[in-house]
Amino acid sequence: MRSQLAPKNRKSKLQLIHQYYSYTGFYNFIWDNIKKSILPFILIIGGLILIDRFVIDFNSFFAYITENYSAISIFSLFFTSESLLGLIPPELFIAWVKTLPTPFLNLSLLALLSYLGGCVSYFIGRGILSIPKVSHYLESKMAKHIINIRKWGGFLIIVGALLPIPFSMVSIASGIISFSFKRYLMYGLFRFLRFYLYALAIFSLMS
Repeated sequence: MRSQLAPKNRKSKLQLIHQYYSYTGFYNFIWDNIKKSILPFILIIGGLILIDRFVIDFNSFFAYITENYSAISIFSLFFTSESLLGLIPPELFIAWVKTLPTPFLNLSLLALLSYLGGCVSYFIGRGILSIPKVSHYLESKMAKHIINIRKWGGFLIIVGALLPIPFSMVSIASGIISFSFKRYLMYGLFRFLRFYLYALAIFSLMS
């Protein structure tokens, strides 16, 4: 009897979860951000193609960068950017690793650094709580992210890891509300998927 009721209870629970995310606007939030991400992605990819064809050959440019700057310094710059609000578009670094001898290995390193940069942002959010003035300022500036992560928790972290929502901002908001770090680490793994999917598009355009 119990085994017969279990599937029904499970389905009912899933329906309640679906209802909650529908009522709180989570699905609309995802769709709005997907629509917002399409144009920037097209502009970035289109810009890379136009610059490569009419302004500067990217293979030559990245070869110059590789010859004049150590890989450690470039990866360090990327890690700093990913830890501090994602100031530099990751797509530029993805295009750069395509010119290296082992592009997929270096792409995985980029994804790992982005993931770890999110962890740094998370602890920045945790540390902010001990500085009242800074905490109040950032909480007002990031009110939307904080409200959303309180409503949707790990699902917002997944969305932030996959879409061009600033992952660092979502990570800081997670730290501010003291979201479970173990769960944050688990949901943040979707960051790797984002890099691999973007690389499929960028690498194919550069081949």
